[in-house]
Amino acid sequence: MAVHYRTLGFCIKKVDRGDADQLLTFYTENYGKLEILGKAIRKIKSKLRGGADLFYLSEIEFIQGKNQKTLTDAILMENFLRVRKNPERLEIAGRIATTLDRLVVKEEQDEKVWQLLEDVFKKLNSLSKVEELPEGHEGKIKIFYYYFFWHLVSILGYQPEIQGCAIGGKEVDCDIIKILKVIFKKDWPILSRLKLEPAHLKLLKDVSEWYNEEIIR
Repeated sequence: MAVHYRTLGFCIKKVDRGDADQLLTFYTENYGKLEILGKAIRKIKSKLRGGADLFYLSEIEFIQGKNQKTLTDAILMENFLRVRKNPERLEIAGRIATTLDRLVVKEEQDEKVWQLLEDVFKKLNSLSKVEELPEGHEGKIKIFYYYFFWHLVSILGYQPEIQGCAIGGKEVDCDIIKILKVIFKKDWPILSRLKLEPAHLKLLKDVSEWYNEEIIR
């Protein structure tokens, strides 16, 4: 008799398989990253359809087959509607999910990664409307991704060495160092008040992409 496993999980990726199946990638509270097959989940009458979708937080149940995990139940806990219905937030959620999928290995539970993912999604979802942000705060949405990225790599054992205006020996703009220090302090009130100019966002993007490539070589 198959053993049924239950856990909370964020759906971070889905790929269509065949006529009605989907291969779903979840980051779960108890088992880390899992790939689980949702059989016939794309059919309108599927009981799984309402509880397992991209950027849902759900209580899921699955069984382990010989070669594949199969989803047997999915109960929606939070759909993060503000994230999923807003293009800017959705883009950030997608970047977070892609980075998480790229950097973490399968089936390694990590409570800190789980808490980081949950924290960032809840804050991104509860943020006031993007169109109401004051002038000069266009980076308020994008900072969520950089917050997630730098804390994730630190949790995974790649915390950057910052000395003066350098990261890992690479000289960077001193303003970027100041921003990173606020990120590492987890000071959301200060982060929410930062005025990030386009030049800051470009530099932060370049430094983050460079560091990402460095750690996965």
